Parts: sequence; structure tokens; C-alpha cells
Amino acid sequence: MFDFLSTGTGKSYVIYGIAQILLSEKLVKRVLVLCPSLTIEKGLTEKFEDLVSNPELRNAIPEESKNILPRIINANSTIIEGDICIENIHAVYESTGSSIKDSFKNGGEDTLVLNDESHHIFNKTNEKDIKKWKAFLLNETYNFRYILGFTGTAYIDDEYFNDVIYRYSLRSAIDDKVVKSIDYVQKDDVSRDREYKFQKIHKNHENNKIKYSKIKPISILITKDIRSAKNLYEDFIDFLCDFEQINREKAERKVLIVTSDKKHKANLKMLDFVDEKENSFEWIISVSMLTEGWDVKNVFQIVPWEDRAFNSKLLIAQVLGRGLRIPPEYSTPQPSVIVFNHDSWSKNIKSLVNEVLEIETKIISTVKFEGDRNKYNFSVKNLLYDKEEKEVNTESKQLNYKKSWNQGIKLKSQILSSKKETEYENLLTGKNTNIKYDIKLRTKTVDEVLDKIYHEFRLRDWETEILGLGDEVYSKDNLPPREKLKEIIKNSMQNAGIEGDILIEENANKIFTAFSTLFRSRSKTVINSIKSTDFIEVNTNDIRDETRGILSFRTDSMLFYSDRYKDEISNEEQREIIEKFLEDDNLPRKACNEINFFDFKTPLNLVISTRDPEYKFIKKYLTDNKNAQKIDAWIKSRDMGFYSIEYSYKMNSHTKIANFNPDFILKLKSDEDIYVVIEIKDNKDDSAENKGKNRAAREHFKLLNEKLEASGIKEKYLFHFLSPNDYEIFFEYLRNDKLDTFVSELDNLLDEI
Repeated sequence: MFDFLSTGTGKSYVIYGIAQILLSEKLVKRVLVLCPSLTIEKGLTEKFEDLVSNPELRNAIPEESKNILPRIINANSTIIEGDICIENIHAVYESTGSSIKDSFKNGGEDTLVLNDESHHIFNKTNEKDIKKWKAFLLNETYNFRYILGFTGTAYIDDEYFNDVIYRYSLRSAIDDKVVKSIDYVQKDDVSRDREYKFQKIHKNHENNKIKYSKIKPISILITKDIRSAKNLYEDFIDFLCDFEQINREKAERKVLIVTSDKKHKANLKMLDFVDEKENSFEWIISVSMLTEGWDVKNVFQIVPWEDRAFNSKLLIAQVLGRGLRIPPEYSTPQPSVIVFNHDSWSKNIKSLVNEVLEIETKIISTVKFEGDRNKYNFSVKNLLYDKEEKEVNTESKQLNYKKSWNQGIKLKSQILSSKKETEYENLLTGKNTNIKYDIKLRTKTVDEVLDKIYHEFRLRDWETEILGLGDEVYSKDNLPPREKLKEIIKNSMQNAGIEGDILIEENANKIFTAFSTLFRSRSKTVINSIKSTDFIEVNTNDIRDETRGILSFRTDSMLFYSDRYKDEISNEEQREIIEKFLEDDNLPRKACNEINFFDFKTPLNLVISTRDPEYKFIKKYLTDNKNAQKIDAWIKSRDMGFYSIEYSYKMNSHTKIANFNPDFILKLKSDEDIYVVIEIKDNKDDSAENKGKNRAAREHFKLLNEKLEASGIKEKYLFHFLSPNDYEIFFEYLRNDKLDTFVSELDNLLDEI
């Protein structure tokens, strides 16, 4: 069971209080407090040592229940009756030499185990030891009877824990003014531009320094992984040097990078002092997974740098928690933290934030394990893969220099500064505030660009001799005259209406990129090669619950339910929510869709859709009686965590690797087990990403079918991309048992090279 107390609301004090009370009442003999990291262990130990000697807390315990003061120890010492042992989970295993095994072997029945940040027990992690946390708690060697979890982020990915016994939400904490309020970006026309974004968050930071002058305000930048954190650190240091006109040493004294990299290990200790006004650090760059255990009160700006740093309820709750503690100097009126969020928040993430803050009533879609709907549960096969690295040759295109000489390099028109505006919205009040920023663009002179080109000329090999700059033939030993190249650049600027010798950085980079094609272009790069090993079985009853805020059904969400839905929703609160929801006359017509019980052949009690193509597929075709007769069962997959296929595609000049879960899986009514896997898209949507999904899925199911046949398993998998243009003919082929020969319009489009 779990207690949910939002970050910054006193969770550590509750943990101590429970430990002290149960020891004093002699309900347990010892307490073991487990946490996921050394940072949290240190913080808990310091707080517990303060609390154990607090006379007010001591006096609050009835005389007849008073125990001797508990020792606050770690597992380096033998744990005896009356002790509170605080340890990070990495130290509980045999190989560490801790006293855990000896102290608790066959003695767990009288021990209370309190787990801090207990969401780690159930969420995926890259840390091998944390994966063992649950196994340790359930180990029969210890036979623990009293186990309680605490977390400020009670989520498995985007789903809330089922067995929470007490909750004090982030919303309640903000309403009670226990923590800061939140202002986030609602509209921003330039947040994709790194330089603009740096300048905006810098101005926000400087404004905070004026507004909260009694302390030293801190801004935190959150990245998705260590590599991104390192890159951001270097870029931001360069920005500070240029924008504030300071040297690198001074800039580095302002920015603290915190990751699990060995090079940054010492930086963790500096977090203890970062709030102090005399401390030089004003900016913290961190990886999202390292946001726990910080007890920093002076955070007034949070910047999720990439979408992935803020794309789940778990991450949102973790990251927001870092900035919500209130410094005592500004306890009233309630201060606010600015979240300069990724620009996709407004479209994709706001609903997640609303749910974290419990702003909305939620509808829950769940798989039924009993009753008539249980018969629609089924299992499907998926492949396990191994990855291996291999080198491949890469080749870049050559610039047509003759054309460049005559016509110039295509540049964009430019201005050197501009006024930009960002609209912030307070999450609780809905009040909007517009802030105007004077954005200065980074620039380079023509001579600086030429210097860079010639520097590379001298350092790097050329692919071939270069022709086209007049009658001369040039090579590494016979470089083109500087004036020739300058003439090309000036001609390019003139064509774009650019006067003078100043280029914005985007144009300067375009020129340099054009000339860089002179250099040796063939090189080797390492890519991941995927090979299938074996298949695994995935069951629909493993699909996690899906929650959706009521407000989303006024915009883009649609609910499907059977005409017997009341019998299929066991939770009384949920039943009341849905009944009230269905009575709302202000909802769009598409929001509520009642389906005949016998045609609604899914193990889900409710199905939630967010796009018109999906709506049409379910409403007009999938649940139509003449089609339903040919289907044993079907499932609408979740976006994550059920049936995942890895794919890759080109985005700009980079290869992006991701995973997708196909939208629907249909189990057909036939003599053999046939499963149709479907990805739904808009008409004519032949994006590079969809082509990547198509390639990967076709190869995936080809390999799967081959392995199943070789193993003597009589199952077959068909995969199709479908758009609304395809629905009618797809279901005609389904009814006539001809799907083996079916090719959709979108299939055909995506298969084109």
C-alpha cells in the first residue's frame, strides 16, 4: 500500500512520524527505511536526526507510549530493537557487505519497512539494483509483514497507483499555499529556436533576481539523458560567455551540471549549498531521472529542454516537484515558478499536467477480468530482439560550385534583432500574462566565416579536385583565392537583400555547410542492427488502465461504451462520473457513442479515441454488426507498453529511432488463428515517420510468421496501414475472407520508394 504526498509537502516528516509512532506503541521492533539513492539517504538521515531530538515532537507522544529515543543508523551497523535504519536500495544485497541479511533474516515479521520514492519499485529503470527492489521486499528469507510505500509521483508511466491509502495531491498543496503556484508557456512562436529560447529564459531569470532579491533565484534545465545534458551545458556556457560578455571560467561558476556520469559525481554534493546566496551557481542542468532528493527552495524557473523530459505524468510530477518548495523569505503572498515548457506542452502535455494536478475529473478505461467481457481477452505473439553494432559507409552530396559561383548560395533574408512575445498561463487561475522579449540574433562577419572555411581547408582532406571557380583547378595544395570565395558569399548576400558584412548565424552556417562538402565525404558510422531471437506472448489483460480528463471530451476525445456499461464498471465513483458525463448536453455529439453489447467485442469496458480516423473506424465499421460477426475479439492498444515495434526514420539529416504501438489488433473468426494488426492514419499521410513504421512492421511480422511456422504454431499475423479511404474495402475483404490479398491505398503509398 502507498501514501501519496506530493513533493515539497512534508513526506519525509510523515515517514518519520509513522516510524516513531509504531516503535513507541511497540507494534514493531525495528524500522527499515529504503530509498533509491545516496542523495535521498543523506537527506532523510539529516532530517530524521533533527526530528529525533525535537522536544516538541517528543512531548507529543503520550507518556505511556514513550520509548527510548531511536537510533538513526545505516546498514553499516547491526540493526537492533528500537533502531531506524535508513539505506539506499543498492546496499541491501549480499555483495555489499551490509548488515541487512544478518539483521533481518527470519526476523522480518516484527520489522516495519518504509519505502521512499516507491514508484521505482514498479516503473522501468536502467539501474539493475533498483529492479531487485520488489524482489527484496517479497524475499521469504526476510518474511516482511509490514510494508508501506511513499511517493510524490504515484504513477506507473501515465497510470495512477491502484492501492493508494492516503493522498495529498499537488493541486491540494498549491490550493493550500503549501507550495508555489505554476505559470507555464501557453503560446510561444519561437521556442524551437535554441538561441531565442536561451535569451528568453535568461530574461526570466534576471527578472526573478529582481523580484526575489532577498535570495538567489535558481533556474533548472531538464534534459532527457546524460548526452543531452552535456551538450546543453556546453551550448549554454557558450551562450553566457557571448550574451553576458564574460569569460568561460566565470560562466562555468554560474552553471552546475548534475548527472550520474562519473565526471559529475562531485557536483551532487554542491546541491546542498546551491540555495546559499554566496554560492555562485544560478543555473542547474540535470537529467530528468535525477530530480529526486533535491531539497532546493530557490527554484523559480524550470525548463524541460526536450519533449521527452516532460512527456509522462511521472516525469511531470517529478520535475514540478523540484521547483515548488517555498523559501521562507517569500512565504506570502504565494510565489510562482515559471515553467518554460517545450512548445508541444500546449498541444500534447497540458492534459497530463492537469491530471497530475487533479484539475480534471477522469474517466478510466480498464480491461475486464470477469463477466461477459472477459471472454474477449486474447494473447498475441511478439518478437524479442538483440541489437548489434556495425559500421556502414556514409556519403554526402557535393555542391554544384559552378552554379554557386554564378547564382550564389541561397540565404534567408535577415534582421539582427526582433521583438518576440510569450504568453504564460497560471495553471490554477487560468490568468494569462504576456511578456515581450527583445531577442538579439547571433551574428558573424563575412571574414569570420571565411576564416573558418580556410581553417578547415588546411586541416581536412578534400574529396576530389574542385572545379568551377573560374578557369582554375583547385586542390588542397592550391586553395581557391580568398577573394574568390568572398565574392561568392557577397553575391549570395546580395541576392537575399543583405547589406553590409554581418550574417546571422543561420546564414553563416549555411555558407559554411555549403563549402564543407569540399572535404572528404566518405566516412564510417556505427548503426544498430536488429536481429530477432525468439518470440514472447502478450495478453490483452496486461494492458494498463487508461485515464482521460473530462475536459478532453469537449475537444478531441471520444468515448465508446456498450449499452450494458453500468454492469461493466465495478467502481461506484467511476459509474457516477460516467452517468453524469453522459447526461451533459453540452458535449459534442461525437463524444458519447453507445454500442450494442453483442457488437462491442473488446475486453475493455470503455474505449477512448482521440482522432477522427479512429472514431470512424470504430463507430461505422468495427462495431457494425455485419463486420462484428466476422471478428472474435479486438483491442485498441495503448500508446505505450502493450505491443511495441521499434522503427527508424530520417528527420532532417538525423536518423531517429523510436517505438510505436499499432492502434488496433483484431482476432478474426476463422478456422485458423489470424490476427490483423492495424495502424490508423489520415488519408495520404505518407510522412517519413510512417514510412519508417511501415518498413519496420512489415519486416517484424514477416519474421514473426516465419518463426511461428517453423515452430509449428498455427497463427498468422497481417499488418496494414489504414486511412478512412480504405475502410470500406478493407471490411468488404474481411467479410469475404480475402484479407490475405488486401493492399490498402495507404499501404501502397508507404511502400513506394
